[in-house]
Amino acid sequence: MVESKEVDDHFYDRADAHIDLSNSQCADINRGKVSASMLYAAARFNAWNSACNAGTQSQMQDEREQIISYYVTQYSAMLAENLDEYIRNYASYMQQSKGP
Repeated sequence: MVESKEVDDHFYDRADAHIDLSNSQCADINRGKVSASMLYAAARFNAWNSACNAGTQSQMQDEREQIISYYVTQYSAMLAENLDEYIRNYASYMQQSKGP
């Protein structure tokens, strides 16, 4: 679950904007490829974000494993939360849905 201290008023609006873009891309290519691109984009953006936070190249290198652990832990928790929601609501979500 996303911690409330990390969720600002527009957190879900930004997430929905990314989902809307991905859904629109599914019109031209299969959702597996769109998903792979979205994962890559998140990794690339988070690498840049980490570089901005590091201050120096050596600090980034020193914190590399902690950075990876942080993002993997966050993704795992968010994926589990969303999978559980889809499992609970599978019939209604899949009946009416063209995307997340």
